Amino acid sequence: MRILEAGEESVRPKKSARARAEARLGWLMAGPAFLIMLSVTAYPIAQAVYESLFSHRLTEPDAREFVFLGNYVTIFSDGVFWSAFAVTVLVTVITVAVELVLGFALALIMHRALRGLRGTLRTAILVPYGIITVVSAFAWYYMFDINTGYINEWFGWLPGINSDLDWFSNFATAITVIMASEIWKTTPFIALLLLAGLAQVPEEMVEAAKVDGATWWQQMSRVVIPHMKAAIMVAVLFRALDAFRIFDNVFIMTQGQHGTKVLSMLAYDTSITRLEIGMGSALSVVLFACVLLICAVTVWGFKVDLASGTDHQDAGKEK
Repeated sequence: MRILEAGEESVRPKKSARARAEARLGWLMAGPAFLIMLSVTAYPIAQAVYESLFSHRLTEPDAREFVFLGNYVTIFSDGVFWSAFAVTVLVTVITVAVELVLGFALALIMHRALRGLRGTLRTAILVPYGIITVVSAFAWYYMFDINTGYINEWFGWLPGINSDLDWFSNFATAITVIMASEIWKTTPFIALLLLAGLAQVPEEMVEAAKVDGATWWQQMSRVVIPHMKAAIMVAVLFRALDAFRIFDNVFIMTQGQHGTKVLSMLAYDTSITRLEIGMGSALSVVLFACVLLICAVTVWGFKVDLASGTDHQDAGKEK
């Protein structure tokens, strides 16, 4: 780092009048929606944080007791919580990774499809995402159920699959079905976001890379993906947040049995089944904190300027 000499001033880029006007317009347009969302969500969040400081059970209203951080100490010292946390992280990492790969492949197919087929192809690919999650979960459950399912009969020729296989009787097979149902339903959402990112890639740069003799992988890794970084970050962020809060599929298929309980399921059982409002609120606060952490890590890891869709480091080099 060079030390500034006497009379030399630090040069900082200044925003132009147009940039400042666009920023003001953005705040004016997004401000009302932001205030409405804040007013709707702030009170429930504050109420959950407040309730988490008490030992409170609905069946014993007179036994309400202020325990400060006692509920959090109980949660973090309980093996059930860490088991549910591990399962939640496992589902989130695997489903998001697989969906990102499959979604990118589908986005490439939709992007390169003939004009006459694009509308039909995109509609067909997006059908699973349009199905209600509960309906999708029931469909997958009845597909793999040992009494009503047809998977064992159709795929009995594969090693390890036979008519007596109960997919929901152990952790490995049950969590596989749960993750497969998530991947099937939400991969089209990833594909749609990545398709929007592909539309922002300059075709002339791809053609120039082809002329220079770049392989397909080099075109993807050095031209296409860098220009899609903002779209990839948004896709990963949205799906990671959604996957971390998975509930419907687990509730319908296993109800958290055989080690498949996730954090949302644990919070539900604590608050709704056992009516422990204080402990359930503490679990909700922990889940909310994990979601905020995922947001922070994702945004920091990608280092993308969403306003311009470019990498912060690349933007700094250009300056």
